[in-house]
Amino acid sequence: MLKTLDLSQVIVLDIETVPQYSCYDDVPPYLQELWEHKTYFQRKPDQGADEFYERAGIFAEFGKIICISLGIFSYQNKSYSLRIKSIAGHDEREILQQFSNLMDKQIPTLKFCAHNGKEFDYPYLCRRLIVNGIEIPIQLQISGKKPWEINHLDTMELWKFGDYKNFTSLNLLAAILNIPTPKDDIDGGQVRQVYYEEQNLDRIVTYCQKDVVTTAQVLLKFKGMEIIPVENITIVS
Repeated sequence: MLKTLDLSQVIVLDIETVPQYSCYDDVPPYLQELWEHKTYFQRKPDQGADEFYERAGIFAEFGKIICISLGIFSYQNKSYSLRIKSIAGHDEREILQQFSNLMDKQIPTLKFCAHNGKEFDYPYLCRRLIVNGIEIPIQLQISGKKPWEINHLDTMELWKFGDYKNFTSLNLLAAILNIPTPKDDIDGGQVRQVYYEEQNLDRIVTYCQKDVVTTAQVLLKFKGMEIIPVENITIVS
């Protein structure tokens, strides 16, 4: 599986997102109304729009990106290593501009890899780039392309093997593939709380980087290769 994939042409990616406002009461009235319409079918019958707002971060129209982590493979001394770079902060436009500038320096045929990337990370990035008035990097542009021309890998899609009913979390996939992962002190559902209530962006960045490492290791497993040892994984500024 993926025997011909050149890892030197792959960037592993993960994003972390939060609601645009710290609480529902801070949301402008016109957006509150739009939020109520947007989430009508997602909410439980007895759940108000205000109660559901803690999940606003997963909707690109009502959320914002606070961290993008990228993993780059390199091969030397007959083994692979992984370098992780994160772009994080409170100014989403600055984060996305840095990301766009970084992608401008990469080759157009570069492949992205993310877990559930085709359903979440890739479209979310494109939507927020448009909102912030930043041109979508060529690596994310899919309009008019044939399926085999789109350079997007998705480890969850690869694991489905055509079974579109199946959802498998990254943590579960890592567990069944015997990929050791550090015990996380937070999960995706706690990012909003850690960001707005604890105001601990560094903790979120670490969580995002761990997901990039795990996704990279899953990709290696799919290629029938050994995972990268911890000593060959580095965080770069």
